[in-house]
Amino acid sequence: MKPIKKALAIITFLSVQCLFAQYTEVINSNRPGVSKSAFSVGTNVAQLEVGPYIIKEERTPNPRNEVSGFGVDFTARYGLFFEQLEINLEGSYQNDTRTIFAGNGISSEDERSNFKQFTLGAKYLVYDPYKTKDGEEEKPNLYSYHANRSFTWKSLIPAVAVYAGANFDTENNPYTGPGVEGISPKVMIATQNNFAGGWVLITNFVKDRIGTDFSDFQYIITLTHSFSPQWVVFAETQGIQSDFYADNLLRFGGGYLWSKDFQLDTALTFNTKDTPSVFGINFGMSYRFDFHEDKEIDNGNKLDDTDKRKTKKKKKGKKKRADDFDDDDDNGSL
Repeated sequence: MKPIKKALAIITFLSVQCLFAQYTEVINSNRPGVSKSAFSVGTNVAQLEVGPYIIKEERTPNPRNEVSGFGVDFTARYGLFFEQLEINLEGSYQNDTRTIFAGNGISSEDERSNFKQFTLGAKYLVYDPYKTKDGEEEKPNLYSYHANRSFTWKSLIPAVAVYAGANFDTENNPYTGPGVEGISPKVMIATQNNFAGGWVLITNFVKDRIGTDFSDFQYIITLTHSFSPQWVVFAETQGIQSDFYADNLLRFGGGYLWSKDFQLDTALTFNTKDTPSVFGINFGMSYRFDFHEDKEIDNGNKLDDTDKRKTKKKKKGKKKRADDFDDDDDNGSL
């Protein structure tokens, strides 16, 4: 039983470290949902997240119309200067056909294409409940597997990050409100709770296109669960409130960890109204270019010249005994 307990302790240690740290041993993607994690990708880590999708919208009240098309969501993320800081470029480009039915078999079509979103921003982790007072990561209980899997009241305290960015909207964009063009600010607060058993809760509160006539407020709540080292599932709700567009979207899907730097995912998006009804499906991938290096920790213990000479002498002695052992081994002795 001892080898089993030891293996469980190691697995628990690695899983907790990956969960709490900014930089993780495996890729940590925001896909397939649209919410943003409170944590960054880690310093000197570049990450690309891309997902093509198909979309169908249908409005039954007058004027009856429908939209059918495809698009692609993309995000480029990079950890810069500090573990807590991440800069990112995110966007969504869509190409569709909007058909308006005027009755008596008469209809008109409008071919549309543009960026629904193109935003450059930065996110910074302002509070990490998994850090100790000394700024170190909390260590798991290596002597109790169940202790690391049980609920703790502290897990109700979320990590908190703030985000600020700038939208770039072109003139006469069919996916934004009339007159919305140029540069407009976007701000967000992101929280994240890591619960025992592989459960993670993320919330985003977003104020977008600030200062325009059609600024909107959004909230996003995402619950994910990893039930194996490779598989994760999620459920998400997204509320949008503005004078141009209002909706409450639901998403369900999952992701598969192909390797420590590569993830595949898919998700369904829909709503429960008809002004318009929305149905979408996407397939995506995330890839990490990992140039991260752990910082050397100075524990304040310095050796004087005498200690250095002693240490050096000991190392030489150990090397000599190792060489002697190798010579004996070559002679066939045990």
